[in-house]
Amino acid sequence: MKTTVLDIDQFKKSKVLKDLYVNSFSNHIQTNRNLISKPHSHNFYLCVLFTEGTGVHEIDFTSYEIKPGKIFFLKPGQTHFWKFYTKPNGFIFFHSQDFYELNYITHSLSAFPFYYSYQNPPFLDISQNDGEVLNKYHNLYKEYVDSKLFRELKIINIISDIYITLTRKYTSNVDLTDYSPSSYLKILENLENFIDNHYDEQKLPKFYANKLNITTKHLNRVVKETVNKTTNQLISERVILEAKRLIIHSNNSLSSIAFTLGFSDYAYFSRYFKNKSGLTPNDFRKSYGKI
Repeated sequence: MKTTVLDIDQFKKSKVLKDLYVNSFSNHIQTNRNLISKPHSHNFYLCVLFTEGTGVHEIDFTSYEIKPGKIFFLKPGQTHFWKFYTKPNGFIFFHSQDFYELNYITHSLSAFPFYYSYQNPPFLDISQNDGEVLNKYHNLYKEYVDSKLFRELKIINIISDIYITLTRKYTSNVDLTDYSPSSYLKILENLENFIDNHYDEQKLPKFYANKLNITTKHLNRVVKETVNKTTNQLISERVILEAKRLIIHSNNSLSSIAFTLGFSDYAYFSRYFKNKSGLTPNDFRKSYGKI
């Protein structure tokens, strides 16, 4: 059994706007409680603003605090679930890649820092009294539930406005004069895509450098400057993330998981996993109460 991957159509009540969903958060969890009660992933981009409530949001095995003024961003494929201590509310919207990029042909979602790399934090803290941001979410929700002229065009522009505003707040402490050149960011984006597609078969930087038509030395320089890590680290982090997903969200044997991830024997996989995570695969599964 693999992690459930939810499709945007499972949430939609209306077919008027394709590949888009907007709701208040309280309505969302009430209406879709059967869909989101267990860890799951999506095939769409998700953004949620909390105005009330406390709890924990686990994204790919990292836990983040839920509180008023917290905004979370999720890319397709990331596994997550919520655990609430007090009743939450706010606004949530999600959309397909095509919904946004077919309307902004020269501007991709990966241009926004919270979507362009898995290395960037998937959250933003804003003031509970940030009326600018709150009003934009209110307006988005109002346009979605109404059926006025040019509704879709207005919604697309509001979402773009939200993303631009949040990007400015997200990068407010970044010195843009020292920001990595766009060519480096593009290489990092392509590298992450290649790793996503080949991590189970290829675990050496040389393979990815060849795919990118650059030297291994230059690739390591790009990774170091953009995310202050090594290429080997990015590869191993992706392998370990997938291992954790399979260990917790599937019923496969640990030996089968090792084989799926490209390891020739379980003993080597176990050593690799413990070296990177601090636990053996079996101990990690036990820590989630799966044994």
